Amino acid sequence: MQNLHIATIVIIAANTLISMIAFKDFSFFEKYKFNIAGIRRGEQIRMFTSGFLHADYPHLIFNMVTLYFFADTVVLRLGMGKFFIIYALSLIAGNLLSFYFHKDEYHYSAVGASGAVMGILYSAILFEPMQTIYFMPAFVFGILYLLYTIYGMKNRTGNIGHDAHFGGAIAGYALTLIFAPGLFDTSLLVVISMAVPILVLFVLYKTGKL
Repeated sequence: MQNLHIATIVIIAANTLISMIAFKDFSFFEKYKFNIAGIRRGEQIRMFTSGFLHADYPHLIFNMVTLYFFADTVVLRLGMGKFFIIYALSLIAGNLLSFYFHKDEYHYSAVGASGAVMGILYSAILFEPMQTIYFMPAFVFGILYLLYTIYGMKNRTGNIGHDAHFGGAIAGYALTLIFAPGLFDTSLLVVISMAVPILVLFVLYKTGKL
């Protein structure tokens, strides 16, 4: 078992504790989940708090296990402060994209740290693009996953917040390049290739196919 950085421990602990409170208190869950009607009433706090709630234990465990494996890479490369910035802004970016695509669906609700986790994952991939994820280089996984996410957004497959995943990944990608511009020199091909799904999403949106 790896020795986790205190920043990673703090994030995992916060998600676990707040999610466990929500599991036992339905009113707490309803008050702080991502919900279009609530946000349009002025409850913008939901854009942030929903990222610390989860639907059930498997949902929580999956997100926290992903953080366990990738968060320390980002903390050690960028420092604790920038790690927290990437986590928080990826969370918000994911929910902003969800809000944009679902703003007229007043019933639409979502919870989970997935946007923030995707931001951290994509940041870690930029730093270690050749590590293995599901038997393939990490950067290849990243590209394929975002292309699948576009498919999921377009076809609304499964009970998954594809929009939040994509928004979080974009934020993690962009912020990492801002914080570590040397990646353009050391991993330019990876940086360019990982931008392809973002360009695909933009083109599909502009042509009215999404």
